[in-house]
Amino acid sequence: MLTTLDPAQEAHPGRADLVITDLVIRAREGDQRAWDALVERYAPLIWSICRHHRLGGADAEDVAQAVWLRLVDQLASIRDPAAIGAWLATTTRRECWRVARATGPQNAEPGLDAEAVPDEQAPTVEQELLAAERHAALREAFAQLAPRDQQLIAILIADPPVPYAEISARLGLPVGSIGPNRGRCLKKLRRHPAIAALINAEAA
Repeated sequence: MLTTLDPAQEAHPGRADLVITDLVIRAREGDQRAWDALVERYAPLIWSICRHHRLGGADAEDVAQAVWLRLVDQLASIRDPAAIGAWLATTTRRECWRVARATGPQNAEPGLDAEAVPDEQAPTVEQELLAAERHAALREAFAQLAPRDQQLIAILIADPPVPYAEISARLGLPVGSIGPNRGRCLKKLRRHPAIAALINAEAA
């Protein structure tokens, strides 16, 4: 299960860094649960960078596998464990550029050095890290909903939108109860510690 941060940790980045550092140290020592927590926390970051580089599913999977294998190989040598998210972002970009060049010059981004991430891209790294944290928190909160509530939320966020009449038929809910049930589910999500932590941190 994903190791989450409580509201106090999210509000104080230094404490969040301690949590990440602890996960990295435990993963170095062979703790499988710590490794799984790192993968679950940062997998969305890797996939978002692959999407940004317009890689297809197979190429994105190759990049992700290469990044995780490289982390296994270099985990013991990472000097700042708390900065592992930035390390993963940089490594993922390098792999994306390598794949883009291998599949054709037209796919490579001009002027980008695969050995360094330009300074102007630093805000993007932080935004991607924040998005990864949000996605991880949402996944954990969603997993705690009852199966019927999960099904309702999944249908409501489908693209294209599903008409209420069809939702009613699928789930056996009166049309008039769909809105109240949705509101109840959203309240449950907001009360989950992982989501509450993010809300409190942004409010701070």
